[in-house]
Amino acid sequence: MSGELHNLGAAGFRGLKVWQKGMDATDQVYAVTRGFPRAEVLGLTSQLRRAASSVPMNIAEGYRRKSRKQDYLRFLRYADGSAAEVETAVEIAARQKFMSVDVASGMIESFQEIGRMLGGLIASVEREAQQERRENAQEEE
Repeated sequence: MSGELHNLGAAGFRGLKVWQKGMDATDQVYAVTRGFPRAEVLGLTSQLRRAASSVPMNIAEGYRRKSRKQDYLRFLRYADGSAAEVETAVEIAARQKFMSVDVASGMIESFQEIGRMLGGLIASVEREAQQERRENAQEEE
């Protein structure tokens, strides 16, 4: 589900596939939770929406801080944690019969894929940080 705002340009964090998938998965969470019971508005609905939206928001915030690799890594790890939180909340919602098992499975698969993508990005940024540390150490010698 991409709207006009999604097409603001591929520069920066918007160009990251994991951010794009996070946005699409968040759209799906909002669509599905519209059908949750009203009694859950302040409960699981809110928690699930916050966790889902936290994924692309943390990716974006970390990207803006990427000149400091450790800051970037911290926010990518927050995003990964939020993706795991969504998986758990979706499973709870399915157990409570707020969504079908098929819908839950699809959502969990989406957030698992995001988690794998974040793992790859984290590993890449960690390698860059190690390389920078080696280069800085050589310059100091």
